[in-house]
Amino acid sequence: MSFARGLLLTIVLSMVAAFAGAWGGAHYIVGRMHTRPPLHDVVHKELDLTADQQRRIEGLEHDYAIRRQGLEAEMRAANADLARAIEQGHAYSPAVRQAVDRSHHAMGELQKQTILHVLAMRTVLTPQQAARFDDTVVKALTEEAS
Repeated sequence: MSFARGLLLTIVLSMVAAFAGAWGGAHYIVGRMHTRPPLHDVVHKELDLTADQQRRIEGLEHDYAIRRQGLEAEMRAANADLARAIEQGHAYSPAVRQAVDRSHHAMGELQKQTILHVLAMRTVLTPQQAARFDDTVVKALTEEAS
């Protein structure tokens, strides 16, 4: 095999691997977002919310769901851009970099919105409820990091 052919094969395989990693990672993240987190069960089943607390939290959840759906759509669009860019150039082109950056921005914004949502829900709780809520948040964040 000639040097040029080997180099070309290496570049193509690298791009395929990069695309597969980005695509797989994004699908993994989006898939995890659709599972009900333990925090949801704690809030709705274990904190003995008052009717007013329940109403306020449901409003926060509704607003967050709308923002989350928009950001998930942005992530899917970025992945589609990434697929097109890789298919067109088979190289780490400016279009590929732009699609990756767009995807990362959407993922980061989703994480920020999720944190803001969690903190907004916390403001509705009593100090005793907030302590249980905080324990669940910390546990969820540190278990995933382990």
